[in-house]
Amino acid sequence: MDKSSVLLFTRNGLGEAPNELQTFVAVKFLSFLYQSNQYPGKILFYTDGVRLVCEGSLVLEWLRQLEAKGVELISCSTCLESFGLMDKVKVGRVGNMPDILAAMQSASQVISL
Repeated sequence: MDKSSVLLFTRNGLGEAPNELQTFVAVKFLSFLYQSNQYPGKILFYTDGVRLVCEGSLVLEWLRQLEAKGVELISCSTCLESFGLMDKVKVGRVGNMPDILAAMQSASQVISL
């Protein structure tokens, strides 16, 4: 993975599984991603994925550490507003769909998780 890669979270976790397993797998994935020292340029969050950047998320610490390494985290404002989570965002920046689209269009690869 290189800096021009983009990761895309559209769920509050990873995979099709019970919620607890999705969350557990997301924690594992992000911790191993951080330890790999091979980071994407951006991680995008929309639909239910925005919950990962909000208060109470079990992946917040890993996302903070990735952001500190230069990974840009962008969450969809429409999705946050729809879920009533705009004031619960704890990491990254709130963007809009044009920001998300631009990130995808400029990426060498988009990996949907």
